[in-house]
Amino acid sequence: MGSTYSIKWVAADGSPGPEKLQASLENQFDEFDAEVSTWRDDSDLARFNALLAGACQSMPQSILDLVGFAQRLNRDSEGGFDVTVGPLLEVWGFQRGDGMQVVPVQAEIDKALQNVGQQHLRIEKDQLCKDNDLKVDLSSIAAGYMVDRVAEHLLSLGIKDYMVEITGELKAAGVKPGENPWRIAIEEPRDDERTASLIVELDGYAVSTSGDYRNYFEYEGQRYSHTVNPRSGWPVMHNLTAVTVMDPSAMVADGLSTVLLILGPEKGWEYAQENNVAALFVLREGAEFVSRPTPLFEALVKSEE
Repeated sequence: MGSTYSIKWVAADGSPGPEKLQASLENQFDEFDAEVSTWRDDSDLARFNALLAGACQSMPQSILDLVGFAQRLNRDSEGGFDVTVGPLLEVWGFQRGDGMQVVPVQAEIDKALQNVGQQHLRIEKDQLCKDNDLKVDLSSIAAGYMVDRVAEHLLSLGIKDYMVEITGELKAAGVKPGENPWRIAIEEPRDDERTASLIVELDGYAVSTSGDYRNYFEYEGQRYSHTVNPRSGWPVMHNLTAVTVMDPSAMVADGLSTVLLILGPEKGWEYAQENNVAALFVLREGAEFVSRPTPLFEALVKSEE
């Protein structure tokens, strides 16, 4: 997955030791990597991406689950969430091999948009099909999906007290030794330093943050985020700089934090309210940040300034 993971747990009666547990988890990681990786040419997803328009391919359950959830997010965000957005990220320089980030001309954006559109992707029984020359990248929800899988694996071994973090997506349940809660810092969206804006205590919940403050570039005084709107082809341009979501499912938290960021401060807030999402919106107002939690987020979170 091109990243790191960290797992902490309290051993239960009969649960395996660290080496055996790590080996069993890394077997799962290897299997998942062989299914959904975009870093290798032989994964199931890479082979699908190499197919021509109009083709179908049998897929493992992980990909079917991820695409099915992505279709829901695409629908709920009115097309704002899209796992085929890769060509746009490339034309904006966020996935270019030379590392150059530039503001493209509209003709380049229009050309990239021809190969973007999750509506051209569909599931037929155990197959994934595409009606256009699409390339699918599930990275936006894959880490959350694996956090949920690891948590389920730990529970199957009788381990009920744990914290699982994979490439920044995190879930915790139970307590640490001494009956202390798992306490997680939510970062303030600053460009210059890492500062905790609040501390949350997690028990059975996952937490995910999406923002524009880590992966972006500036040109002629304008900030361009790596979060690109697949409908317009342009990065999202609003003052909502970060969204944190809490949910029992890490995959759901992972996806919804991205959806709310794409929808923006007004539509995103309306969506979170209508769907009872536990979310913290952080808006940039000049040089300051203003936090706006939904009622469910306030009810779930215990914070320390």
